[in-house]
Amino acid sequence: MPENTIRHTAQSIIPDDPEASAYRFIIVAAKRARQLQGGARSYLPTTSKKPTVVAMEEVRRGLVQYEDLTLIAAQQAADLAAAEELK
Repeated sequence: MPENTIRHTAQSIIPDDPEASAYRFIIVAAKRARQLQGGARSYLPTTSKKPTVVAMEEVRRGLVQYEDLTLIAAQQAADLAAAEELK
């Protein structure tokens, strides 16, 4: 794997993501880019006119909040199972 690819992958990760998922980075950045295209204000002062570039930088810096619905569903299932055991 070329060094550029490794460096690029390392930069395309959400800072607080425990799985360091590049896929999650792309999904969050794409949703943020849609918000920017729809008129949302950027969290960063920028000269770029491209919402995808701005969105990726915001995600890289950890400025975009997101919820991982798979983790929430897993937690709810665990809570439900624990409640069933108490019955």
